[in-house]
Amino acid sequence: MTYISVSVVAIATAAFLIYSKASKSDSLELDTQFESIYDFTMEDIYGEEFSLSEYKGKKILLVNTASKCGLTYQYEQLQELYEQYKDQNFEIIGFPSNDFAMQERGSNDEIASFCQKNYGVTFKMMSKIKVKGNKMHPLYIYLTQKKYNGYKDSKVSWNFQKYLIGEEGKLEKIVSPKTNPKDAKIIDWIES
Repeated sequence: MTYISVSVVAIATAAFLIYSKASKSDSLELDTQFESIYDFTMEDIYGEEFSLSEYKGKKILLVNTASKCGLTYQYEQLQELYEQYKDQNFEIIGFPSNDFAMQERGSNDEIASFCQKNYGVTFKMMSKIKVKGNKMHPLYIYLTQKKYNGYKDSKVSWNFQKYLIGEEGKLEKIVSPKTNPKDAKIIDWIES
């Protein structure tokens, strides 16, 4: 019986590894050449079209979010960071995503209400998107592949991973989901 259990686990692990390799984001291609994030137009959480070029010349923190995650408390620090630096050429854009443990199941209206009610979020929130897998949003294909972003390859490892965009619209830094938004490395980057 133990031999069968070990075999089943080994087969399941092998299948997972094969699937993981086959669904890597580096195999996804963009149909259009994007010079910077300013070339992207997206839908905000209220269904309105929003061009990221509206933030041209500003530093931007992009973050994938979720309402039912152990890191959801970061909304509070993100809002505090935004309040502190919004008048100093700094913006935050949140991208709700249900890609990790189904921790963002709500509709855009439910997400907007949750963020406002629980954290007083006033920074820009976009419509829910995919940040990994075969249906990854083109912006995240751009952010995660060096051949597009000119900085480095990465993988969105969990909710609240942060991508720091410089004033020219180019990726400058990638920050772990567990790193507090008010960490010195983010503050130093904003103030530099």
